[in-house]
Amino acid sequence: MRPFPFRRRAAPDVTAESGDADLVAAVAARSTAALRILHQRHAPWLRARLARRCADADAVDDALQETFLAVWRSADGFRGDNVAGWLWTIAVRRLISALRGRGSRWVGSGIEPDDNSPVASAEDVVLLGVEHGDLGAALNRLSPELRAVIEATVLDGLTTREAAGLLGIPEGTVKTRAMRARARLREELS
Repeated sequence: MRPFPFRRRAAPDVTAESGDADLVAAVAARSTAALRILHQRHAPWLRARLARRCADADAVDDALQETFLAVWRSADGFRGDNVAGWLWTIAVRRLISALRGRGSRWVGSGIEPDDNSPVASAEDVVLLGVEHGDLGAALNRLSPELRAVIEATVLDGLTTREAAGLLGIPEGTVKTRAMRARARLREELS
């Protein structure tokens, strides 16, 4: 009897020309070659966008590594066709978790950071406040479609065109959803 009675799916053959969805399917079948190609294709832009949100290069690198580890672990759960959007969602959540973990060691705990500790940038502190304050609660009450537009345009600083490309929707839809989201947030926060 074999030690593991279940059978793994055979990983499909992938090349640098394979589509993102095909690469994720191959990663789900445990293809390290597919993960390598996915990393080579997406890590540079993910690093650049994460670096715009956080000045700490180590935190960005940690978040990026955690992102692709999460992809390896959960590729079989991917549904849809927007791999870039899925990767960005994972990456930004990993970055915020990393910052939250670092901050919890000394922010408000009575333990002051020493001179070697990375100090959170003002943007990092604001983003953590957004996630955990009144605004974060109001954002969580928005529909996923409206929240995604606000996160892309306001929190990530993307242009309407960039947000449209990332979310896979027309620019006009981005503008309309942003307007609706801002109106709902005004109501929630007043």
